[in-house]
Amino acid sequence: MSVTNLHLGIFGRTNTGKSSLINMLTDQDISIVSEKKGTTTDPVKKTVEIFGIGPATIIDTAGVDDLGEIGHLKIQKSLEVIRRVDCAILLIAGNQFGDYEVRLIDQFKEHDVPYIIVHNKNDISKIAAITKNAIKWHTNAEIIDISTLNSTDRDLLINSLKKIIPETVYKNLTLIGDLVKPKDLILIIIAIDSEAPEGRLIYPQNLTIRDAIDNHCITVVLREDEIEDFLKSGLTPALVITDSQIFKSVTEKLPENIPLTSFSILFARLKGNLIAYLRGTPCISNLKNGDNVLILESCTHQTSCDDIGRVKIPKKLKEFTGKRLNFKIISGLSPLPENIDDFALVIQCGGCMVTRKQLSNRINPFIKRGIPVTNYGMALAYVNGVFERVVSIFRKFYEYDRNNPKLPFIEG
Repeated sequence: MSVTNLHLGIFGRTNTGKSSLINMLTDQDISIVSEKKGTTTDPVKKTVEIFGIGPATIIDTAGVDDLGEIGHLKIQKSLEVIRRVDCAILLIAGNQFGDYEVRLIDQFKEHDVPYIIVHNKNDISKIAAITKNAIKWHTNAEIIDISTLNSTDRDLLINSLKKIIPETVYKNLTLIGDLVKPKDLILIIIAIDSEAPEGRLIYPQNLTIRDAIDNHCITVVLREDEIEDFLKSGLTPALVITDSQIFKSVTEKLPENIPLTSFSILFARLKGNLIAYLRGTPCISNLKNGDNVLILESCTHQTSCDDIGRVKIPKKLKEFTGKRLNFKIISGLSPLPENIDDFALVIQCGGCMVTRKQLSNRINPFIKRGIPVTNYGMALAYVNGVFERVVSIFRKFYEYDRNNPKLPFIEG
């Protein structure tokens, strides 16, 4: 199951042929090609199907040698893209390799982004031995020599890309496949409130249902007020998945012997750092008056009085702790606060709309500084007193000391 597209960044100086490269990769004229420098300004995303690779979001960035104040801003935006991509192409041409390229290589290494180096326009000037030697002084990345005007070079480029695509992007990822077996009955309970979109299911619900189908499970979907009617049928589900915000009402109606979790927690395991979340969640009990709590919602949407991240979680945390807490909310992929040490707790959404790479780059700075991190679903489970129940299905994968959340975890 592919829950996110491959995110591929194209980086290099102006006029190295980044837009032409994208057209070559996709076999479409989807990027403006111009001999004029600076045609590409802000990073531009293009979601396409690349034959031989599959669905991909290609990010076309401005040249890293752009001059002037505006050029500097373009470069900064281009460098920010490195944090968000699964892999990258460093494009050079005319045997130009110097400080600009070394800076990009350093950024790729810092953010653990696999990359290849492509020398373009070999119909004009082939890559020279001295250029190859200069590159090899700084990196062991693969170097290929192509022309975007030569259609046969497309296969060479795609084959090189396949070698660097992280396994986490295209290996057989599953939300519940390792928790269930074929013909298991999966019960999905959905909240219908002011946040629920009219006439459709939200993205995590859709993906979870599809994953259950892909794993040959029998899937039943119902509302929370229909649980008792379902249980009267005498059927016992192998797993129940619900919206985190209705944990309390669902657990009151569902027998304790039936495994239960939420969409948010499943996505936290798929894309985030479940071990860190398991360790960080109980730290909610340690919050003190005046503590700052950072809420990271990775998508942007219209808010309502029932908004889970902006309304429900802050309210529940204040009620549970009885403390005066300060909340800061950052949506989308906006920059993190400069002084992350100001926060006593970080609560990350499930991350259904972002890649594993993007989500890990959001929470890893806090984990490295020893700041507790949790997830929407786990936080709501904890304050509703059902945390142990909704994470118990993961015990066969993770073991930890529940009474001392500060101890390291052991992956099973």
